[in-house]
Amino acid sequence: MPMMFGFSEHRRQLLESEARRFAAEAPPYGAMAAWIVGDLARGVVGPETELELVLVQMTDEPFRRRAEFWEAHLRPRVGTRYLVYTPEEMDDLAEVDPLLREAISSGESLVG
Repeated sequence: MPMMFGFSEHRRQLLESEARRFAAEAPPYGAMAAWIVGDLARGVVGPETELELVLVQMTDEPFRRRAEFWEAHLRPRVGTRYLVYTPEEMDDLAEVDPLLREAISSGESLVG
């Protein structure tokens, strides 16, 4: 397969554009806080890199179903993973959940 020069930069721009859109549109839907985590936050972007977001939202939905809300309402334009925690879960798990520790310590804050 031929190599596409500049693809990583183009993908990074698409992901960052989607992150900016999310930051603008998410608060009215109940996002209390949000961070970019994963490869984009580390500056490692490749063809399969997704926008990975850790969010805090008031919800009664089970963890595995919470992303559906964001997919339905914001209809992401690039591959996006939503990892949604309640404020209580954030308080209880912030020091023990590796993903939450990453979000708080080195994630890029988008909301809150």
